[in-house]
Amino acid sequence: MGSISATMWITLDGVVQGLGRPDEDTRGGFEHGGWGGPYNDEVMAREMGKARSESGDMLFGRRTWQDFISVWARATDGNPMTEHMNAATKYVVSRTLEETSAWENSVLLRGDATETVAALNDRDLAIIGSASLVRSLHAAGLIDHYTLLIHPLTLGTGTRLFDGPAPLTEFDLTDCVTTTKGVIIASYRRR
Repeated sequence: MGSISATMWITLDGVVQGLGRPDEDTRGGFEHGGWGGPYNDEVMAREMGKARSESGDMLFGRRTWQDFISVWARATDGNPMTEHMNAATKYVVSRTLEETSAWENSVLLRGDATETVAALNDRDLAIIGSASLVRSLHAAGLIDHYTLLIHPLTLGTGTRLFDGPAPLTEFDLTDCVTTTKGVIIASYRRR
């Protein structure tokens, strides 16, 4: 039986929107894009490198997959993360995407997210971002592991990891590392 892991960069007030750059995700008039950059350090790079060094397939929502294409699909920088992202099978859950040829090793999953992902129950899948997909899979009890990079700031606005009710689910803390910039990297496994 496979498992699904979600890695989310999150603020103290639960915002997961637009961490990478100002224009990353401006939906809803979000003006705080790029909030995560000042908190990157060697500890975070090392911890994320360890997580990505494990083999496994990737799982994306359409928006995140399309955004990642511009960063990873054409990169030839020798970065182990780049190599992992390009070599991994990338499953893309979408009701509107026509095809996935823009990024090698991508497979389109059409239809209801919970049904199409549940059908992949023999695979280990890793999600980076894709908050809407994570919320749907969490509600269906399909997320087995979370790695939360909890940043020491509040934004007040933006898409939150859990907008609205989430089902009661208990997790055990399995690892915790603090970066030099105060980001807590906490790993949880569903009980």
